Amino acid sequence: MKRIRVIRGWKDLPPGDRGAAVAMGSFDGVHRGHQQVIELAHRAARDLGAPLGVITFDPHPRVYFRPDEPAFRLMKTDQQARALETLNVDILYVLPLDAELAGMSDRAFATRVLHEGLGARHVAVGFDNSFGKGRTGTPDTMRQYGDELGFGVSVADPVGANGGGRGEKFSSTQVREALRDGRPEVAAEILGRPFAIEGPVQRGRQLGRQLGFPTANVDLGDYVSPRFGVYATRTRLSDGRQFDGVANIGVNPTVHGVTRPLLEVWLFDFDEDIYDRIIETDLIAFLRPEEKFPDLETMTAQVMKDAERAKAVLRA
Repeated sequence: MKRIRVIRGWKDLPPGDRGAAVAMGSFDGVHRGHQQVIELAHRAARDLGAPLGVITFDPHPRVYFRPDEPAFRLMKTDQQARALETLNVDILYVLPLDAELAGMSDRAFATRVLHEGLGARHVAVGFDNSFGKGRTGTPDTMRQYGDELGFGVSVADPVGANGGGRGEKFSSTQVREALRDGRPEVAAEILGRPFAIEGPVQRGRQLGRQLGFPTANVDLGDYVSPRFGVYATRTRLSDGRQFDGVANIGVNPTVHGVTRPLLEVWLFDFDEDIYDRIIETDLIAFLRPEEKFPDLETMTAQVMKDAERAKAVLRA
């Protein structure tokens, strides 16, 4: 698989980084609705003999305009790049969302960024895409600017669970709601892959190791917080190896001292030092809500039951 090129910015790009057919959006999750927009850009790229590009923004517009809202991200930039790579995207344009970009009218954005900066030959957007200051730009105005400036425009229809635009549209909001409800399988259906939490393994108190179930602990950071509880999981290490496991997401109320939500995953048939290494854990199935136990013995007995149930679910 060819490697995606990540380009940060839109000004003074060399000729080799310009002239792509691009899909534009936030693409948090790169879910099946996003994939439809990218497929439209892919078709245009093929017809034009142009690179396939994706435009996204950093920070996410919701973070920039509503910074006090709870964490909501579905993926980190590296995960996004890998997901786009599987869709044959050549270039990921990460546009810095700053005062200059946020203050542009929709016409200025189309002219200065898409046309002059990126030299876009085609722009694909979702049916509900908006752009420009005050979100005044629409798919119809994008078509107008494309006619004026010389780039093609295509607009994706809603894509829902029943296909063909007949069902409720796939959205990142739906994914977040499913995760908050403890329904990772629904999130996976919308995403086209399991929701995954990636991050470095933190050094903790090693209590799990003492109790017979060593866990790799990862801070949730900016990820949306799934329903607190126990999950059947699959975890990938940086060397590509994958391990089934069982994880708790939450603040572990039985053990005092945890203040931020953590993913604590026990990898089955694994016993290596992976502190500070990056791991990525898929949430496969929700097993039960997080509980506070009267003592560590009761908690340990329940964890062993959870592990057996997780193994059964993952075998199925």
